[in-house]
Amino acid sequence: MIDVYSSATPNGYKVTVMLEEIGADYTLHSVNLSAGEQKTPAFLAMNPNGRIPVIVDRSNDDFTVFESGAIMIYLGEKFARLYPEDPATRSRTLQWLMFQMGGVGPMMGQANVFYRYFPEKIQPAIDRYQNECRRLFEVLDSRLSASEYLAGDVYTIADIANWCWARTYSWSGVSVDGLTHLQRWLDQLYERPACQRGIKQPERSRTPDDIVKGAQNIVVR
Repeated sequence: MIDVYSSATPNGYKVTVMLEEIGADYTLHSVNLSAGEQKTPAFLAMNPNGRIPVIVDRSNDDFTVFESGAIMIYLGEKFARLYPEDPATRSRTLQWLMFQMGGVGPMMGQANVFYRYFPEKIQPAIDRYQNECRRLFEVLDSRLSASEYLAGDVYTIADIANWCWARTYSWSGVSVDGLTHLQRWLDQLYERPACQRGIKQPERSRTPDDIVKGAQNIVVR
């Protein structure tokens, strides 16, 4: 059994989608970001950085993993799913996972802040991050023009990680017009039942204050 501490953010969904895909038994604990539950001593004992998601593997001596990418790798190795054994395919999987962790997530997070949340609209900052998001989407589109999935012809954690972010392009104010291969891939993953289930856990807060405060979690990852 795996305990999952998470919230309704792209990084949180990366873990719930993966768990749904591999059919693992897990218990979801919703973390109220607005109430600051991610900063409590109990949570900081699991993740000193005070960010979601975090998992605790009860079947492995309560082993704790934080950082969404590290969680996905851990689960991929543990269950031997969505994390190819072939060295070249595994390397491509990791490359595109790191692409999301180091590029897509941080840039979309910053676009969200300046476009959606920051009280002062600083247009140069909005333009910078939206343009960089579009550039990263073009990179994804180029890759997906050559293969069905990011690592090749096999669906991996790299697809889950990038999809959980890229699917929210409109919230960041970024267009995917003309990116036909990216759009094909987005739609293809939307059709997967596990993806549909994973992005509904936990339910997204409908409180504006929760949404704004929850954005603090998105920005820094």
